[in-house]
Amino acid sequence: MIAQTHGPFRGIGVALLTLFDNNGDLLAEQTAHLAERLVSESSVAAVVISGTTGEAMALEEWERISLLREVRAVIPSKLGVPLIAGTGAPSARQAARMTERAAAEGADAILALSPPFTNDPRPYYDEVVKAAGDVPVLAYHYPAVSHPGIALEVLADLPVAGCKDSSGDPGRLVKALSSEGPALYVGSDQLLCQAGALGAAGAILALANSHAELCARAFAGDADAQAALAAPATIAAKGFPSGYKTLAAERWGTPTYSRLPG
Repeated sequence: MIAQTHGPFRGIGVALLTLFDNNGDLLAEQTAHLAERLVSESSVAAVVISGTTGEAMALEEWERISLLREVRAVIPSKLGVPLIAGTGAPSARQAARMTERAAAEGADAILALSPPFTNDPRPYYDEVVKAAGDVPVLAYHYPAVSHPGIALEVLADLPVAGCKDSSGDPGRLVKALSSEGPALYVGSDQLLCQAGALGAAGAILALANSHAELCARAFAGDADAQAALAAPATIAAKGFPSGYKTLAAERWGTPTYSRLPG
């Protein structure tokens, strides 16, 4: 297999939860505090804000920027832990605008979900990469959320530094890591042992909000750690993102309110 050594980080990144009070109002400072604890106490290698787990689809643009500013304040660039901003949107125009703002606010990298209803997202990513300037962009393949996602033959042509793959498809993982292409980050905690063994650059995981250390061990090849992730994953599967918020609350005492109905 071809080891994935490039990309903005290597190891376990957290798909950070966004915290709200019981009225559904954004708790940007508390979200930043959670990120700070995950970096200092769980040693996550990167922090992704305003992604799917962060309920990006339920956030206003100003809320995304507020989150970025607050997290940037507690995780400065000098720490060497990349802050990756989710900027995906249905249209290239929307995604490019959000990408430009995120880059200006100090994001170390961009994560852009592929646009829906197209088999050719290349024009979309051309616009996003242009808007990002010198900030690296990660494509995001998650067909369950934005169908049809990114075909492997298209992925190889994208001007991106890496790709998060949340398809959970082990066959696709093998194919992606058997050919030249951007750095690959898995989004499925069930594939950590396999991804690490095959040479993936890392993972970006919702489960890292509560079990980052166990995720890191599984990625490093610990089969017992991979098996141990099954129990928290079962809890998380009871609702999205409410299941992950339940797990985080048990570990960190964080609020569990979600704007999304899951």
